[in-house]
Amino acid sequence: MNDQQYASADQYYDQAVNIAESVPEDVDDEKVDWMPLGVFAIAEESATDTGMMVQLAVSKEGIIAGTFYNDITGEDRPLQGMVDQKTQRAAWQFADGKNQDVVMETGIYNLTKDEATALIHFGEKDTQTWLMVRLPEPEEDKSQPAQ
Repeated sequence: MNDQQYASADQYYDQAVNIAESVPEDVDDEKVDWMPLGVFAIAEESATDTGMMVQLAVSKEGIIAGTFYNDITGEDRPLQGMVDQKTQRAAWQFADGKNQDVVMETGIYNLTKDEATALIHFGEKDTQTWLMVRLPEPEEDKSQPAQ
């Protein structure tokens, strides 16, 4: 940050994992007030459309929930994570127990923008910068009568 090394790559990865895994266990899902952050296409910075998307929401407590979807394979997987209140880093990972070494993170402010970068950590040794592009909300179909 500001041309100063903040942490080693291993330490930064460990911090991201700790943030993503800090979701409180005693959360009453019925009482969580979710605020949608949007649906984002995600791809390596130099890649074209990968067909991969994430849909994210955040609670007032900083809990992140969402879904990863791969349009090419039809695979969808749940996501969960947290926002670190002090640093404003948002980090999330798959919530189905698979690929637990993969962690995605960005600043919570970036999730309010139409286009931003995020770090994808594929374990301790491989971190890539990816692009997140907000997808427009679908327009309501005006030809169908309201129900």
